[in-house]
Amino acid sequence: MLATLLAVAPPDTVALTPVTKAGLPDWLAGQPAAVAAWVKAVGFTGDAGSTAFLPGDGGAVARVLVGVSALDDLWAFAGLPASLPAGSYRIDAALDRRVATRAALGWALGSYRFGRYRKSDKSFAGLVWPAEADRGEVERAATATFLVRDLVNTPACDLGPAELAEAAQALADEFQAGLDVIVGTDLLDRDYPAIHAVGRASPRAPRLIDLRWGNPEHPKVTIVGKGVCFDTGGLDLKPSSAMLMMKKDMGGAAHALALGRMVMMAGLPVRLRVLVPAVENVVSGDAFKPLDVLNTRKGLTVEVGNTDAEGRLILCDALAEADSEKPALLIDFATLTGAARVALGPELPALLCNDDALAADLQAAGGEVDDPLWRLPLWAPYRKGLDSKVADINNVTSHGFAGAITAGLFLQEFVSKETPWAHLDTYAWNGSARPGRPEGGEALGLRAAYAVIAKRFG
Repeated sequence: MLATLLAVAPPDTVALTPVTKAGLPDWLAGQPAAVAAWVKAVGFTGDAGSTAFLPGDGGAVARVLVGVSALDDLWAFAGLPASLPAGSYRIDAALDRRVATRAALGWALGSYRFGRYRKSDKSFAGLVWPAEADRGEVERAATATFLVRDLVNTPACDLGPAELAEAAQALADEFQAGLDVIVGTDLLDRDYPAIHAVGRASPRAPRLIDLRWGNPEHPKVTIVGKGVCFDTGGLDLKPSSAMLMMKKDMGGAAHALALGRMVMMAGLPVRLRVLVPAVENVVSGDAFKPLDVLNTRKGLTVEVGNTDAEGRLILCDALAEADSEKPALLIDFATLTGAARVALGPELPALLCNDDALAADLQAAGGEVDDPLWRLPLWAPYRKGLDSKVADINNVTSHGFAGAITAGLFLQEFVSKETPWAHLDTYAWNGSARPGRPEGGEALGLRAAYAVIAKRFG
């Protein structure tokens, strides 16, 4: 399934020898003098990410030294698929199951290229599967990450609500899942008024994507993802600089579908449900307006303080439906607030959670799988900032402080206290390339969430 991970080593496979800067002198001490002299001559010092090609007979490459910060660093080999000459390579080191799996996953993640609109003739280097690697784990994490990247990288001209539903249909077909898609005014007939209100201005009809898989008798795990396929801000129009990245405002939906993919690939004993409210927030004569009062599926009324806080409006209907089944675990993903990015930057999703044990599990899992999260509090005193004089709640505060927290407090109104719920406010984007993490769409918090589900229910 992963083209750059090879089941069989071709005859011309080249050895990769990982060394740390501190460990390089000991490695050289065990080599012939000519090898040590060559390594010194090419200036290789073992710095992480550096390489040195050792010559063999007839001018062939006999070995490549690879500088690593630590052998178990997920990204230790992630830059090599793109930087090494095309060919096959194997890691010449003793790797236990954990380290071998991380090495293979890093290699796979470094082999991604978004080529829908511009082709490249450059081939990635291939790695022979490390013997101890958990191939299933690597394939689950890599293919799910690629799904997030592909969906987020696709511009809105080719990825609207209908195309997002098609991506869900492809998953349903692959894993024999059920899929229900509620479109346009049917959202009103089936009582999803907030989703309809946000998406009705676009000629591309809003919809709720509802995927179900697994034995209904198993524990219910429900994943919700914000699917705003493009966000102009609505009548509270964004400036062009803020609108430029808004093709990625469906990043939460991409994460939800990808996490569902991981669960189904693993065959976990859960009753999985994935809910994606999919809309475009655009401007037209039918756009919802500031100070409109919207009905919601839960029955609460919402005053629209700002049409550019639309993500929480579509999520509230989906969360209310998710909560109605009393799942054993409810997780939502959303590219929700700029405030989370101001607080934590682009690489660290904000975690807001109504269950301390779940929050601790997610943060611990993030550390274990190199997919970190940082918890922000659902600070109850800030809830009064969402009070409205004409409705049950406003979708924004008037002061703008603690925006990620108040967004979480808004969503919490639509989830029962008894339902273990986690909200991940993720950026879903790499602003610049690093080994294994190319510039563009990115999965952040995905592997941590899967690890918790697998541990709790697997």
